[in-house]
Amino acid sequence: MKVLPSIQSPKDLRLIKKELLPTLCEELRSVIIDTASKNGGHLGSSLGAVEIITALHYVFNTPEDKIVFDTGHQAYAHKLLTGRQKEFHTIRTQKGLSGFPKRCESPYDTFGVGHASTAISAALGMAIARDQKKEKNKVIAVVGDGCLTGGMAYEAMQNAGLLRSDLLVILNDNQMFISKRVGALGKALTKLLTTKYVQLAEEKASNFLKRFDELGNNAAKLAKRARSILFPGTLFEEMGFRYFGPVNGNDINEMIEVLESVKDVKGPVMLHVVTKKGKGYKPAEEKPTKFHGVGVFDVDTGDTIGKSNCITFTQAFSNTLVKLAEKDPSITAITAAMPEGTGLDAFRDKFPSRYFDVGIAEEHAATFAAGLAAGGMKPVVAIYSTFIQRCYDQIIHDVALQKLPVVFALDRAGLVGEDGPTHHGVFDLSFLREVPNLIVAAPADENELQHLLKTALDAKAPFVLRYPRGSGFGVEMDAAPKRLEIGKGVWLKKGKDLNILAIGNRVHPAMQAAALLAEKDIDCGVANMRFVHPLDTHLIDEALKLSRRIVTVEDNMLAGGFGSAVAEYVSDKQADFKLLRLGIGDEFVEHGKVAQLYDQLGLNAEEMTKHILKWKNK
Repeated sequence: MKVLPSIQSPKDLRLIKKELLPTLCEELRSVIIDTASKNGGHLGSSLGAVEIITALHYVFNTPEDKIVFDTGHQAYAHKLLTGRQKEFHTIRTQKGLSGFPKRCESPYDTFGVGHASTAISAALGMAIARDQKKEKNKVIAVVGDGCLTGGMAYEAMQNAGLLRSDLLVILNDNQMFISKRVGALGKALTKLLTTKYVQLAEEKASNFLKRFDELGNNAAKLAKRARSILFPGTLFEEMGFRYFGPVNGNDINEMIEVLESVKDVKGPVMLHVVTKKGKGYKPAEEKPTKFHGVGVFDVDTGDTIGKSNCITFTQAFSNTLVKLAEKDPSITAITAAMPEGTGLDAFRDKFPSRYFDVGIAEEHAATFAAGLAAGGMKPVVAIYSTFIQRCYDQIIHDVALQKLPVVFALDRAGLVGEDGPTHHGVFDLSFLREVPNLIVAAPADENELQHLLKTALDAKAPFVLRYPRGSGFGVEMDAAPKRLEIGKGVWLKKGKDLNILAIGNRVHPAMQAAALLAEKDIDCGVANMRFVHPLDTHLIDEALKLSRRIVTVEDNMLAGGFGSAVAEYVSDKQADFKLLRLGIGDEFVEHGKVAQLYDQLGLNAEEMTKHILKWKNK
């Protein structure tokens, strides 16, 4: 008889016998694998965290006790154990469960996440709120080792060490280097260090070692080195945390035992657990990077199903960058822990000395690139659009203000689909086009992407190149990338009745919309604008001469986006015009397949046509 169906909430979980927990973990993995194979998702991290999540809900009184996940891509078991089993098959589908914790979805989702390195800050805030209200609940932050490469995590830890509020941070280390020391010795040390006697002994040892400071630098260094050997986790302890671990995070009984030992320790606590990414599914264990975020796949083989034969925008970027770097040794590449996702793995393998992965540290990536540019190199910073939001200040002050030739390649611009509102890159045109000295361009297709990358590297200026996730349009690729004129769009067809000014991957659908309008005897032109900053005002002037009706279309927020740039220009000209702006309104776009979302937002060819007809007939 299966265990999981009987658990409708963590209260049910706490009633079952401990000997059934390993079976429950197996069942959780089976459901996660089966669902992810149909819907895609973050499989490897969720499989690795099954025992941690099960043990947390078993030991702590959730939802009164608060669990805060970092990034949230490991929380599938959490959803299954907190009353969402019946809906779990809908995860990452339109109007279904989110792939990440979401406050409006469940009281057990205490904080909405999607970006890394936020959990300790949020959990600390909750802990202080609890203290202010004189409540007694526990607060736990679950963070991955990758999240600790982000500076925000250290800002939160130093603040937690200063405030001394009760807070448990679980460091889920899934780098797959479990050894005897990590397992047996780590467990023994944790058992010892959770006793008040040894905690007191460590305090006495720390006070004793402080005396060495009076004897000079060499003695002090020797003393601190001895302490780091005797007591692991010195870094965290120096920041004000009690450190326990490492322990085996994939042993449910060990996790429960340790959590019960540390749950009442006062002050900030860091519990270091080691897990195996992809645990319980051989293809994910063998290829954890592939199964970190995976599409639909065959469970038996792990092979991806339904992959397009068209080259993706990411592949076009990757291939072009390698090709250009072969001829130009000054080209360097930087990523923030996303080499495969951004396509920089090919550059890394070909030019390892010119490739830099800075970890989840986007702010540093931008200023590091500025330093490289100041030193005469040509840095290309490849980051997802949603994560470039984190280094807006650095783009302005460290790059654009100094006119340093850094190329920002923004992958996943526009709608990304099933990952939803935390990952849609729909704000970049709005917040970047206003920055002086910064060139902002968006290719219509994969072929134009290679030409714009060549243009960006030759521009000797700050340059943003934003392009979408997924397959291109299947256009023929030119043999070699060529330089395009900066700030100049191109007419694809001129219309007498109205003209669509399109940017990025909405150019091809705009052409399809023009064809549909032609069937209704409406002569509609289309221009591929290419650049949002600088804007091709000459082309806009020409469009106004052809017809005073202009439609703009973009996969970005309407507020401050490409359409706003056109509106500002024609308004300032005091021209006679009628303008329809198509894009994303004042909303966070929920998750779903990209095609479904374009349909919902009126940004595919058929919906564009309907909007244009309605507007024209007013």
